[in-house]
Amino acid sequence: MLSAVPRPPLRRLLPAPACARRRPHSSGHPAPPPRPMAAPPGLKPLVAVGQVTSTPDKELNFAACAGLVREAARRGACLVFLPEGFDYIGSDTAQTLRLAEGLDGDLMGRYTALARECGVWLSLGGFHERGQDWPTTQRIYNCHVLLDPSGHLAATYRKTHLCDVELPGRAVMKESSFTNPGAEIVAPVDTPAGKLGLSICYDLRFPEISLALRRAGAEILTYPSAFTVPTGSAHWEVLLRARAIESQCYVVAAAQTGRNHERRTSYGHALVVDPWGAVVAQCREGPGLCYAEIDLDYLHRVRREIPVQGHRRPDLYGTVVAAGLAPPSNPERGQI
Repeated sequence: MLSAVPRPPLRRLLPAPACARRRPHSSGHPAPPPRPMAAPPGLKPLVAVGQVTSTPDKELNFAACAGLVREAARRGACLVFLPEGFDYIGSDTAQTLRLAEGLDGDLMGRYTALARECGVWLSLGGFHERGQDWPTTQRIYNCHVLLDPSGHLAATYRKTHLCDVELPGRAVMKESSFTNPGAEIVAPVDTPAGKLGLSICYDLRFPEISLALRRAGAEILTYPSAFTVPTGSAHWEVLLRARAIESQCYVVAAAQTGRNHERRTSYGHALVVDPWGAVVAQCREGPGLCYAEIDLDYLHRVRREIPVQGHRRPDLYGTVVAAGLAPPSNPERGQI
């Protein structure tokens, strides 16, 4: 019976309670920086999802994000997610381009040191990157950077779907006017919480990328975002839940919230959805964190009991395959 699969949400957390996973430090001295490389035996890995209000002030933004990362590490999270534009959100195109840096620049160096200090994986969900072609194109990339606890660059994904949207009187965006589209989808990365598939914001509207990542072995999909209020209030949660249900993955979505500058306000509502489609953690208004446990046993149970991958009909409508993205060496029966 499939009725046994659903379970109630873990909890909605903001602020989160002190993490019961970590034993109190009783020496009378401050606890050392945590090093949660993986969850202890019998405990599920904990992830922390950030909600921030980035502005054009890069120093203030870094201070706010670093504070959230340190708080998440203290509470035992092994993986911390920050949203698109975590570095800054410029007030106009000229400022956006002027503030951009390379991956070898000062700001990414500071996040590398922060990952090492806190001993956590960092999903930095939308870095304004001056790529190697900056001198000739004068355009940037919207780059999702994944750092491991040693500060090593584990993966980079450059946003492939650029947001060119015009809602008269409500929102106008022309990302392609200053951003180069990425050229590839990146294979899922092994983390202590599961195999992580990288996307960014507007990619959420294209299920093909989530299906390609799922076929390549993803267990968690992440959509760090900066949704506007009109589109967020209409589509944010329903799209994230749809991606979780159709892929049978956890979906993690860090978000921008509130007034970024005089011409932009972001929707917020950072959240985590489980493979059944239930919202298991969600941020309230304002900057902060929400937390969720990643239960891979539950994920595989959902996949066993509703084996949609094995029921697909590639003979009728083909198979979604990303260029250069191979399925895992031990694919589920009937997946390919």
